[in-house]
Amino acid sequence: MGEAMGQATIVDHLVRGLTVVLIFAMPPLGVAMVVGLLVSILQAATQIQDQVLPQTIKLIAVVATLAVFGAVLAAPLIQYTDQILADFPSLTR
Repeated sequence: MGEAMGQATIVDHLVRGLTVVLIFAMPPLGVAMVVGLLVSILQAATQIQDQVLPQTIKLIAVVATLAVFGAVLAAPLIQYTDQILADFPSLTR
């Protein structure tokens, strides 16, 4: 019985951890995707064939997204970390 509860707890923490990672990663990835698409359309329309331009613009957009929404995105990560550290003694018995 104790082993099944331990496995269920581990799976629960794994699912919650992956959910927190997705919450943190999706906005910057979405911004990078949209900016990359817009830059590709602009390059196709103007026939600019620079390879550094899309990477630079995406990097700037992702850094700006993290700067603007970093605190909001990090809140679930900090909350989950606090919960894991509080639950750690009971998890390691």
